[in-house]
Amino acid sequence: MGPLLALASAVCYGIVDFTGGLLSRRAHFAAVTFLGQVGGLLLATSAALFLSADAVRPVDLLWGALSGVGSGAAMHFLNRGLSHGAMSVVVPVSAVTGVGLSVVCGVLLGDRPTAVAWLGIVLSVPALWMVCGGGTDDGAGVPDGLLASAGVALQYIALAQAGAAGGLWPVAAGRVAAVLVLLPAAARNPRRLRLPPVRAVQAGAALGLILYLLAAQRQLLAVAVVLASLYPALPVILGLALLHERLSRKQVVGLAGAGVATVLLSLG
Repeated sequence: MGPLLALASAVCYGIVDFTGGLLSRRAHFAAVTFLGQVGGLLLATSAALFLSADAVRPVDLLWGALSGVGSGAAMHFLNRGLSHGAMSVVVPVSAVTGVGLSVVCGVLLGDRPTAVAWLGIVLSVPALWMVCGGGTDDGAGVPDGLLASAGVALQYIALAQAGAAGGLWPVAAGRVAAVLVLLPAAARNPRRLRLPPVRAVQAGAALGLILYLLAAQRQLLAVAVVLASLYPALPVILGLALLHERLSRKQVVGLAGAGVATVLLSLG
């Protein structure tokens, strides 16, 4: 069940990245990011109320809030990068570096992946890079990608520390923290916030985090992070199907590698 939940999280994030990239080119990225977190707060709070929690400890809420700071930062810099067209740089840098940081931290915290899982982890890094085109732009989005990757790692690592007894309240606490972190940038121009559909579309990120939290409670942090981080493959597939984009040979190889890595991680 753990691998399926992590892959479902990747699907949610893939859809959010695809739609967020398109929206950030039509509206200001700060508005897209902020309204997305507001929508995520509504979704996460509703889900937390629906799913009973045995014991909501303050420490779990603090881990969730720290995760939310990472989420807010990751989405801010990711959407900023996507807004100026550096998708082939921002996405692979954020995904691959975020995976690397998360796996290292997971091992330091006590994870001991099997040899098969390690093979999947090692294979996933170049596969993700190739899926996104291998950073074939001029490199202008590298700083945004690196900043987003730090947020991604903090988001995943902190949320995995929350206890299962807290239910989904750590995710809800994270959305509160993300909204507060992003509020100053969004408040600079309130007129940008008149984008009601964004709340519904970007709320998928909160659903992705809920699925990731459930996955991390059922398997190693390193494995859950890598499977959830396969999300860059979906924007490529959606671009092919909906925007009539063409896949390069490198992207085909990357998608195949991501598929093999998924199988290895699921078996490991």
